[in-house]
Amino acid sequence: MPSFLPLRSVLWIGFFAVILVAWWVMFDMSRSMGTDLFGRMPTGMAGMERPMASPGFATLAPMWAVMMAAMMLPTLVPTLRAYEDLIRAADGSRAGWLGVILGYFTVWIGFALLIAAAQVALTGAGLLDAMGAATAGWASGALLVAAGAFQFSRMKAVCHGVCHSPMFYFLGHWRAGFVGGLRMGLGLGAFCVGCCWMIMALGFAGGVMNLLWMGLATLFMVAEKLPQLAHRVVRPAGVALMLAGAAVWMQALGLLG
Repeated sequence: MPSFLPLRSVLWIGFFAVILVAWWVMFDMSRSMGTDLFGRMPTGMAGMERPMASPGFATLAPMWAVMMAAMMLPTLVPTLRAYEDLIRAADGSRAGWLGVILGYFTVWIGFALLIAAAQVALTGAGLLDAMGAATAGWASGALLVAAGAFQFSRMKAVCHGVCHSPMFYFLGHWRAGFVGGLRMGLGLGAFCVGCCWMIMALGFAGGVMNLLWMGLATLFMVAEKLPQLAHRVVRPAGVALMLAGAAVWMQALGLLG
Protein backbone atom coordinates (compact mmCIF):
# COMPACT_ATOMS: atom_id res chain seq x y z
CA MET A 1 0.00 0.00 0.00
CA PRO A 2 1.40 3.45 -0.88
CA SER A 3 2.15 5.73 2.02
CA PHE A 4 0.60 9.15 1.62
CA LEU A 5 2.05 12.36 2.96
CA PRO A 6 0.31 13.74 6.05
CA LEU A 7 -1.87 16.80 5.53
CA ARG A 8 0.68 19.04 7.28
CA SER A 9 3.39 18.09 4.78
CA VAL A 10 1.07 18.55 1.80
CA LEU A 11 0.08 22.04 2.95
CA TRP A 12 3.66 23.13 3.59
CA ILE A 13 4.79 21.79 0.21
CA GLY A 14 1.93 23.66 -1.46
CA PHE A 15 2.83 26.84 0.41
CA PHE A 16 6.45 26.76 -0.72
CA ALA A 17 5.41 25.74 -4.23
CA VAL A 18 3.35 28.94 -4.51
CA ILE A 19 6.41 30.96 -3.48
CA LEU A 20 8.63 29.22 -6.03
CA VAL A 21 6.07 29.71 -8.79
CA ALA A 22 5.81 33.41 -7.92
CA TRP A 23 9.58 33.81 -8.18
CA TRP A 24 9.60 31.96 -11.47
CA VAL A 25 6.86 34.23 -12.85
CA MET A 26 8.87 37.32 -11.83
CA PHE A 27 12.00 35.88 -13.44
CA ASP A 28 10.09 35.00 -16.60
CA MET A 29 8.58 38.50 -16.77
CA SER A 30 12.04 40.01 -16.40
CA ARG A 31 13.43 37.74 -19.11
CA SER A 32 10.55 38.47 -21.49
CA MET A 33 11.22 42.21 -21.12
CA GLY A 34 14.91 41.68 -21.74
CA THR A 35 16.03 43.15 -18.43
CA ASP A 36 19.09 42.00 -16.50
CA LEU A 37 19.41 41.04 -12.82
CA PHE A 38 19.29 44.73 -11.89
CA GLY A 39 16.12 45.39 -13.89
CA ARG A 40 17.99 47.40 -16.53
CA MET A 41 17.07 47.42 -20.20
CA PRO A 42 19.76 46.56 -22.76
CA THR A 43 21.17 49.35 -24.89
CA GLY A 44 20.56 49.72 -28.60
CA MET A 45 22.89 50.41 -31.48
CA ALA A 46 23.36 54.04 -30.54
CA GLY A 47 23.91 53.28 -26.86
CA MET A 48 20.44 54.49 -25.94
CA GLU A 49 17.97 52.37 -24.01
CA ARG A 50 15.30 50.70 -26.11
CA PRO A 51 12.05 52.63 -25.85
CA MET A 52 9.39 50.92 -23.82
CA ALA A 53 5.81 51.96 -23.25
CA SER A 54 4.85 52.59 -19.65
CA PRO A 55 2.63 49.76 -18.37
CA GLY A 56 -0.87 50.59 -17.17
CA PHE A 57 -2.67 49.62 -13.99
CA ALA A 58 -4.09 46.43 -15.55
CA THR A 59 -0.52 45.22 -16.10
CA LEU A 60 1.05 46.53 -12.91
CA ALA A 61 -1.57 45.29 -10.43
CA PRO A 62 -1.08 41.56 -11.23
CA MET A 63 2.69 42.07 -11.37
CA TRP A 64 2.73 43.61 -7.89
CA ALA A 65 0.41 40.88 -6.60
CA VAL A 66 2.82 38.18 -7.81
CA MET A 67 5.69 40.18 -6.31
CA MET A 68 3.88 40.21 -2.95
CA ALA A 69 3.57 36.42 -3.10
CA ALA A 70 7.27 36.03 -3.94
CA MET A 71 8.54 38.47 -1.31
CA MET A 72 6.04 38.45 1.55
CA LEU A 73 4.85 34.85 1.83
CA PRO A 74 8.35 33.70 2.93
CA THR A 75 8.16 36.15 5.84
CA LEU A 76 5.00 34.37 7.05
CA VAL A 77 6.82 31.13 7.91
CA PRO A 78 7.54 32.02 11.59
CA THR A 79 3.90 33.06 12.02
CA LEU A 80 2.62 29.81 10.57
CA ARG A 81 4.97 27.84 12.82
CA ALA A 82 3.58 29.76 15.81
CA TYR A 83 0.03 28.88 14.75
CA GLU A 84 1.03 25.23 14.50
CA ASP A 85 2.02 25.30 18.16
CA LEU A 86 -1.56 26.31 18.93
CA ILE A 87 -2.95 23.46 16.85
CA ARG A 88 -1.36 21.16 19.39
CA ALA A 89 -1.90 23.30 22.51
CA ALA A 90 -5.28 24.90 21.80
CA ASP A 91 -8.14 24.38 19.35
CA GLY A 92 -6.30 25.47 16.22
CA SER A 93 -6.81 23.59 12.97
CA ARG A 94 -5.36 23.23 9.50
CA ALA A 95 -8.38 25.15 8.22
CA GLY A 96 -7.43 27.99 10.54
CA TRP A 97 -3.83 27.74 9.30
CA LEU A 98 -5.06 28.23 5.75
CA GLY A 99 -7.28 31.09 6.91
CA VAL A 100 -4.25 32.90 8.35
CA ILE A 101 -2.48 32.65 4.99
CA LEU A 102 -5.52 33.87 3.06
CA GLY A 103 -6.16 36.79 5.39
CA TYR A 104 -2.51 37.82 5.41
CA PHE A 105 -2.15 37.67 1.65
CA THR A 106 -5.48 39.47 1.09
CA VAL A 107 -4.07 42.52 2.86
CA TRP A 108 -0.94 42.41 0.71
CA ILE A 109 -3.09 42.14 -2.42
CA GLY A 110 -4.75 45.36 -1.30
CA PHE A 111 -1.32 46.94 -0.90
CA ALA A 112 -0.38 45.70 -4.38
CA LEU A 113 -3.36 47.55 -5.85
CA LEU A 114 -2.41 50.75 -4.01
CA ILE A 115 1.25 50.69 -5.01
CA ALA A 116 0.35 49.83 -8.61
CA ALA A 117 -1.89 52.90 -8.71
CA ALA A 118 0.92 54.95 -7.17
CA GLN A 119 3.32 53.73 -9.84
CA VAL A 120 0.92 54.72 -12.61
CA ALA A 121 0.51 58.20 -11.09
CA LEU A 122 4.25 58.72 -10.53
CA THR A 123 5.06 57.51 -14.03
CA GLY A 124 2.48 59.90 -15.46
CA ALA A 125 4.09 62.74 -13.50
CA GLY A 126 7.48 61.88 -14.97
CA LEU A 127 8.98 60.80 -11.63
CA LEU A 128 9.34 57.14 -12.65
CA ASP A 129 10.47 55.60 -15.93
CA ALA A 130 8.81 52.68 -17.72
CA MET A 131 10.67 50.19 -15.50
CA GLY A 132 9.38 51.81 -12.33
CA ALA A 133 12.70 53.44 -11.40
CA ALA A 134 13.03 57.04 -10.21
CA THR A 135 14.08 59.32 -13.05
CA ALA A 136 16.19 61.58 -10.81
CA GLY A 137 19.00 60.73 -8.42
CA TRP A 138 17.62 63.01 -5.73
CA ALA A 139 14.36 61.04 -5.70
CA SER A 140 16.16 57.70 -5.27
CA GLY A 141 18.25 59.22 -2.49
CA ALA A 142 15.14 60.60 -0.79
CA LEU A 143 13.47 57.18 -0.86
CA LEU A 144 16.51 55.54 0.69
CA VAL A 145 16.80 58.17 3.43
CA ALA A 146 13.05 58.01 4.15
CA ALA A 147 13.16 54.21 4.36
CA GLY A 148 16.12 54.42 6.70
CA ALA A 149 14.46 56.99 8.95
CA PHE A 150 11.29 54.87 9.04
CA GLN A 151 13.28 52.09 10.73
CA PHE A 152 13.50 54.35 13.82
CA SER A 153 9.84 55.41 13.82
CA ARG A 154 7.16 54.55 16.37
CA MET A 155 5.00 52.97 13.65
CA LYS A 156 7.84 50.62 12.71
CA ALA A 157 8.42 49.67 16.35
CA VAL A 158 4.76 48.86 17.02
CA CYS A 159 4.19 46.92 13.80
CA HIS A 160 7.50 45.12 14.02
CA GLY A 161 6.70 44.09 17.58
CA VAL A 162 3.66 42.19 16.33
CA CYS A 163 5.40 40.78 13.25
CA HIS A 164 8.34 39.22 15.06
CA SER A 165 6.23 37.94 18.01
CA PRO A 166 3.07 36.56 16.35
CA MET A 167 2.36 34.22 19.27
CA PHE A 168 1.44 37.19 21.47
CA TYR A 169 -0.93 38.39 18.75
CA PHE A 170 -2.56 34.97 18.51
CA LEU A 171 -2.99 34.72 22.27
CA GLY A 172 -4.60 38.16 22.43
CA HIS A 173 -6.85 37.78 19.37
CA TRP A 174 -7.46 34.04 19.25
CA ARG A 175 -10.29 32.80 17.05
CA ALA A 176 -10.76 29.15 16.13
CA GLY A 177 -11.60 27.70 12.71
CA PHE A 178 -11.10 28.97 9.18
CA VAL A 179 -12.98 32.24 9.73
CA GLY A 180 -11.04 32.84 12.93
CA GLY A 181 -7.76 32.23 11.12
CA LEU A 182 -8.87 34.54 8.33
CA ARG A 183 -9.61 37.35 10.80
CA MET A 184 -6.29 36.92 12.55
CA GLY A 185 -4.51 36.78 9.19
CA LEU A 186 -6.09 40.07 8.18
CA GLY A 187 -4.86 41.68 11.40
CA LEU A 188 -1.38 40.26 11.04
CA GLY A 189 -1.27 41.35 7.41
CA ALA A 190 -2.17 44.91 8.38
CA PHE A 191 0.68 45.04 10.91
CA CYS A 192 3.04 43.50 8.36
CA VAL A 193 2.17 46.15 5.78
CA GLY A 194 2.76 48.81 8.42
CA CYS A 195 6.14 47.27 9.15
CA CYS A 196 7.40 46.67 5.60
CA TRP A 197 5.71 49.14 3.25
CA MET A 198 8.74 51.42 2.99
CA ILE A 199 10.97 48.50 2.07
CA MET A 200 8.56 47.66 -0.74
CA ALA A 201 8.52 51.29 -1.88
CA LEU A 202 12.31 51.08 -2.30
CA GLY A 203 11.59 49.28 -5.55
CA PHE A 204 11.07 52.72 -7.02
CA ALA A 205 14.66 53.65 -6.15
CA GLY A 206 16.19 51.16 -8.57
CA GLY A 207 13.30 49.74 -10.60
CA VAL A 208 10.56 47.37 -9.53
CA MET A 209 11.86 44.61 -11.85
CA ASN A 210 15.23 44.62 -10.09
CA LEU A 211 15.44 40.95 -9.08
CA LEU A 212 18.54 41.54 -6.97
CA TRP A 213 16.65 44.11 -4.87
CA MET A 214 13.69 41.74 -4.57
CA GLY A 215 15.92 38.97 -3.26
CA LEU A 216 17.82 41.13 -0.79
CA ALA A 217 14.64 42.80 0.45
CA THR A 218 13.02 39.40 0.99
CA LEU A 219 16.00 38.14 2.99
CA PHE A 220 15.99 41.30 5.09
CA MET A 221 12.26 41.12 5.84
CA VAL A 222 12.57 37.45 6.79
CA ALA A 223 15.47 38.33 9.12
CA GLU A 224 13.34 41.05 10.72
CA LYS A 225 10.80 38.41 11.74
CA LEU A 226 13.22 35.85 13.17
CA PRO A 227 13.31 36.06 16.99
CA GLN A 228 17.08 35.55 17.03
CA LEU A 229 17.77 38.43 14.61
CA ALA A 230 14.76 40.74 14.70
CA HIS A 231 16.03 43.48 17.02
CA ARG A 232 19.60 43.24 15.73
CA VAL A 233 18.86 44.24 12.14
CA VAL A 234 16.18 46.95 12.27
CA ARG A 235 18.23 49.99 13.30
CA PRO A 236 21.51 49.01 11.63
CA ALA A 237 19.54 48.63 8.40
CA GLY A 238 18.09 52.11 8.96
CA VAL A 239 21.57 53.59 9.29
CA ALA A 240 22.76 51.74 6.19
CA LEU A 241 19.80 52.96 4.13
CA MET A 242 20.31 56.58 5.16
CA LEU A 243 24.03 56.38 4.33
CA ALA A 244 23.16 54.85 0.96
CA GLY A 245 20.68 57.67 0.32
CA ALA A 246 23.33 60.27 1.18
CA ALA A 247 25.76 58.57 -1.22
CA VAL A 248 23.15 58.64 -4.00
CA TRP A 249 22.56 62.35 -3.37
CA MET A 250 26.31 63.05 -3.51
CA GLN A 251 26.60 61.09 -6.73
CA ALA A 252 23.69 63.03 -8.22
CA LEU A 253 25.49 66.26 -7.31
CA GLY A 254 28.69 65.03 -8.92
CA LEU A 255 30.54 64.77 -5.61
CA LEU A 256 31.15 61.03 -6.06
CA GLY A 257 32.62 59.38 -9.09
